Amino acid sequence: MKRREFLGGLMSGAVVAASGTAFHPNKSWAEAGKAASSGAGTRSLAITKRVIEVNGKAANVFGLLQPDGAVGLTLDADGPLDVALSNQGGEETLIHWHGLAPPWDMDGVPDNPAALLKANEARHYTFPVGSGGTHWMHAHTLQEQNLMAAPLIVRTAEDRQRDEQEVIILLHDFSFTPAEELLAKLKGSAGGHGMNHGAMMQGMASNMQGHMSGAAMPGMAAMDLNDIEYDAYLANDRTLDDPEVVTVESGGRIRLRIINGATATAFTIDTGALSGQLIAVDGQSVQPVSGNRFPISMGQRLDIRMELPKSAGAQPILALREGTDHRTGIILAPSGAKIARIASRGTEHGPIVGLDLEERIAAATPLPVRPADRRFELTLTGNMSGYDWRIEGGDGLDVREGERVEIAMRNMSMMSHPMHLHGHHFQVVDIGGKAIGGAVRDTVVVPPMGSVSVVFDANNPGRWPLHCHHLYHMASGMMSFVAYA
Repeated sequence: MKRREFLGGLMSGAVVAASGTAFHPNKSWAEAGKAASSGAGTRSLAITKRVIEVNGKAANVFGLLQPDGAVGLTLDADGPLDVALSNQGGEETLIHWHGLAPPWDMDGVPDNPAALLKANEARHYTFPVGSGGTHWMHAHTLQEQNLMAAPLIVRTAEDRQRDEQEVIILLHDFSFTPAEELLAKLKGSAGGHGMNHGAMMQGMASNMQGHMSGAAMPGMAAMDLNDIEYDAYLANDRTLDDPEVVTVESGGRIRLRIINGATATAFTIDTGALSGQLIAVDGQSVQPVSGNRFPISMGQRLDIRMELPKSAGAQPILALREGTDHRTGIILAPSGAKIARIASRGTEHGPIVGLDLEERIAAATPLPVRPADRRFELTLTGNMSGYDWRIEGGDGLDVREGERVEIAMRNMSMMSHPMHLHGHHFQVVDIGGKAIGGAVRDTVVVPPMGSVSVVFDANNPGRWPLHCHHLYHMASGMMSFVAYA
């Protein structure tokens, strides 16, 4: 498939029509998290249209719902994903099972190789889900901007037996402006918000020369951290003006399963006065790391375990938008707790999402140690002028089945790129030229003027996308393919 053909598929059906959209109530996200696991038989999942309220206005969005209104899917580890997916959304689309490793023809990228799912068409998907983890599913088109996304939770037997409450949080950025218009503004107005990026980059060039570590650099706050100003930031479809309140047990144990489904926004999770333990990233277990602030870029997931105090107080779990005072989140509250209003704008800017945490986490089950059979060096390039983003050196990522593959990515642009590989999990082995035994995951941030190397085993033949999970960077060309038969 040529790049032009891929981008044509990406643009397909990006806008939800404002007319003829019926309200489709769905279960609360807390109820969805308690939904029964897969059991025997085929599960039904529908692509739908819904109406939600955002900033006091009706918003026409997509949904991925089970027949009883439950959001997304909860499945059993080491069993099958056995799903009849029906398109009731009125537009051609396709769903990618982000975090799973399906056969290539079921991956969900338009025409790579499967065709878009037509309106009123149904398609049967069946493949092993693998081990447990917090995953998600979303359109691999601009429809992702309009909430074509939902959790996909894979639970182990240990998860089901553990005395803890699971709370799912799906983050998103929302605009009443159609995605095509957002992209057109980015391409036509140097980012759409008046910043002189060319002059800014020239002025910072001396700072950047020779600075290749993964850490934040002097002048970083002047970068274009956010190229779209959204109308709202959502946690489980809601803003902090009307947040989801999850009833919890005082003194109980909580497992937060957090998914950054935003198209162009990185966050930092803030658990406030309560410390949590990070126990998994991208559905893969890590050696526990304690803290109360955890960065999460687009496409990434965090599992955080928390012990609640034996008190009647409510506890907000906030997501702080990178570089601004915007925030969203949910509220954990024992029955009868008094819940204070939390503003959607805070008193501080969200931290810049870099690699400080990435350098500290290590896989609970690392990949077996072996030398790489094949190595690629990629350069991530682009700028806000013309909004053109590329992966240089990514035109021939051809490998052979069974090989250990290393990909070294150097970011020579002034924006971060959360790089996602389909069909595999990789281990982070180098940050800024320093070898580490990092996390196993599927999406890693490569910060401006930083470098990250990952390794994976070529054990799932196909033509697998490797792309930036900033939707508009991907739509503008930041995508390559790892291919083997």
